[in-house]
Amino acid sequence: MATNNYLTQEGHDRLRAELDDLKGRGRREASRDIAEAREKGDLSENAEYHAAKDAQGLLEAKINELEKALVNVRILDAANVDTSEVRLLTSVRIKNKKVNKEMVYTIVSEPEANLKEKKISAGSPIGAGLLGKKVGEIAKIQIPAGVMEIEILDIFIS
Repeated sequence: MATNNYLTQEGHDRLRAELDDLKGRGRREASRDIAEAREKGDLSENAEYHAAKDAQGLLEAKINELEKALVNVRILDAANVDTSEVRLLTSVRIKNKKVNKEMVYTIVSEPEANLKEKKISAGSPIGAGLLGKKVGEIAKIQIPAGVMEIEILDIFIS
């Protein structure tokens, strides 16, 4: 049975645009590169041809990955998200108890995760450890460096 992939409308649109670009421009460029390399002679010893074929294979793998991510998409609307506990699309203000530092992260699905934008995947150790927690609770999360204790200070929609 297929599992649902949860995305925001923005995340869905971004992935769809990337897929369309790879299928159009990406495939045209890969085909052109292979044709140019083929014109250079003996294919058995043509490193440029083999590199172009490898690049085409990577392109097709990326297209396949994006198509799979978009197959069973469910679009999440932040307006309908309950903020009584940490869930997908909620922003959470947390405090690392060990270093006494506050941070704010938004919990998102894997394709939308971007640490620079303070968006962490629900499948990451910290994201998974925060899911279902309520304000005031302490999440004990196993990370490579040991156990991290995080206090939930606030849950909101940003």
